[in-house]
Amino acid sequence: MIMMTILTMIFITISNIFMLISMLISKKSFLDREKCSPFECGFDPNSIARIPFSLHFFLITMIFLIFDVEIALILPIIPTFKMVNFITWFKISFFFIIILLLGLYHEWNQNMLNWSN
Repeated sequence: MIMMTILTMIFITISNIFMLISMLISKKSFLDREKCSPFECGFDPNSIARIPFSLHFFLITMIFLIFDVEIALILPIIPTFKMVNFITWFKISFFFIIILLLGLYHEWNQNMLNWSN
């Protein structure tokens, strides 16, 4: 137990020494602070965080996320074809695809897929 404690202290000391050396010899300055700031969708990170952005951008993002998750849910349907009988597999797959197509139709009806806004 003592040996484990000693080794832990040695590792912590060595890692702290390496971090100190890295900070001392790095070429970063306060002028490079802008480079390290996050770039969020073309917004200036030094301005107010609560400026309005396009709702259309948000809706397209949500559609992308939904269909991205949908792909992750469709992929396991293919290997299950051999595990269950065809009728059960077809019903489940057909029901899932119909739900996705109804969602796509609803998005189309709401003009969410219209890029001219």
